Amino acid sequence: MNYALRIIHLSTSLPNNPAAWVIGKQVLKSGTSVGAHYREGCRSRSVAEFISKLEGGLQELDETNYWLELLGKSSILPAKRLADLLKETDELIAILTASVRTAKRNKK
Repeated sequence: MNYALRIIHLSTSLPNNPAAWVIGKQVLKSGTSVGAHYREGCRSRSVAEFISKLEGGLQELDETNYWLELLGKSSILPAKRLADLLKETDELIAILTASVRTAKRNKK
C-alpha cells in the first residue's frame, strides 16, 4: 500500500499538460494495482491462484517501471526525482519474482 501511495503522490504532482495526463493515468493504474494483486494472492485458495495473482502483480510492476522511465526520459519529471521509486519498483519485482519461484518449486 505504501508503494501505491507513493505512486498517487507522484501522479498528483505531474505538470498540467497532455503528455503528463496520459502517462500519469497509466502509471497510476498500474502502480496502484500491484498491492491489490498481492492482497488477492494472499487470499488465494490454491498455490496456482497465488502464483497467478503474483504474476499479475509482476506484470503491473513491469508496466509501472516503463511509465516511470518514460516520465524521466521525456523530461516530464527529472530522472533524479524518480530514482527512489524506480529502485523500489525493482526491489518489489525481485521480491515477487522470488515468491513466485518459491511457490512454483513447492507446488511440485
